[in-house]
Amino acid sequence: MEKHLFNLKFAAKELERNSKKCDKEEKVEKLKLKKAIEKGNMEVAKIHAENAIRQKNQSLNFLRMSARVDATASRVQSAVTTKKVSKSMEGVVKGMAAAMKSMNLEKISTLMDNFEKQFEDLDVQTSVMEGAMSQSTATNIPQEGVDILMRQAADEAGLELNMELPGPAQATIGQSTQASTEQDELSQRLARLRQV
Repeated sequence: MEKHLFNLKFAAKELERNSKKCDKEEKVEKLKLKKAIEKGNMEVAKIHAENAIRQKNQSLNFLRMSARVDATASRVQSAVTTKKVSKSMEGVVKGMAAAMKSMNLEKISTLMDNFEKQFEDLDVQTSVMEGAMSQSTATNIPQEGVDILMRQAADEAGLELNMELPGPAQATIGQSTQASTEQDELSQRLARLRQV
């Protein structure tokens, strides 16, 4: 399964390289388009415009496919990790069963500590995989960068762009209040657990 994981990651990188290559080709075609327009050769300009659009579409297709393959690779990675942790937990459970038969409290305590450690490792690996998944879907584009690019494109085209953007203060105030409320709840739960 790890061989398949390597092949998926390799394929995702290859698709990403092809996307970048198409981006470069699109820029070359746009330069040729501009030169053809300056010379007044509209037939050639039209051909270069079509080529630029085709290269852009192909670049986007490669990028989409790369994201899908990368997401699949992340899922396979998660499965491989889960399988490893499951085997470790299985061994701990068998050890616990043997320890319970002999009722050796030290051995049971050691095995429980190992079990908890394995469980924490699983949580960490799961959170890493979730992070990788969110990055692979390419949804982590900063909104501020998108807004700036849209304004630049509108300026170049001579258009006025009317966008109502939320201020950064609005979003952070609510989030900090929620975070402090969650922290208070966690502190209260911890205090109750310590009393037991």
